[in-house]
Amino acid sequence: MDMVIATHNAKKRAELARILQPLGYNILDIALPDVEETGVTFVQNARLKAIAGCAASGLPCIADDSGLCVDALNGEPGVYSARYAGEHGNDAANNAKLLANLHDIRARNARFVCSICCVFPDGREIVAEGVCVGSIAYEPTGEDGFGYDPLFLPAEVPGKTMAQLTAQQKDIISHRGHALQKFARKLEEILSK
Repeated sequence: MDMVIATHNAKKRAELARILQPLGYNILDIALPDVEETGVTFVQNARLKAIAGCAASGLPCIADDSGLCVDALNGEPGVYSARYAGEHGNDAANNAKLLANLHDIRARNARFVCSICCVFPDGREIVAEGVCVGSIAYEPTGEDGFGYDPLFLPAEVPGKTMAQLTAQQKDIISHRGHALQKFARKLEEILSK
């Protein structure tokens, strides 16, 4: 099945494509409009992007909205994860702000959340969500990944940040990997009907 991905984040796009292609989906590289994320939830933002991408391409469009939710910060940065420090996509600034806000806090429980939405030209849609539970490190470690990966210590891999994992290891435990596996099962159910 041909589909497009609504994201301008090259690393996120590569991750989505890497997980979807082995499941049998052909990801087309089509320029899609930039969509302002005005939703107050991850699902709302993913839906906005998927609707716009489907309308622009005429193809099924998958979009995600994801972020980091830190318990001690009442769920921040949440839907503002990519622009937490004020400039969209400035990973270093976002990580620095997160560490500053957690400076004197020892309880650093957190979770990565991902909402996937796929909109089809006939109006059908699929929504799937995934979560990866962990905590926030005291300093960035690791070279791989993006966003908050150098600070996020997934519970499933003690002692390593997401940025220290291989792409394959990350895909298995990540919030995006979990959401896409759920999405694939829902898509199979729809296509078999």
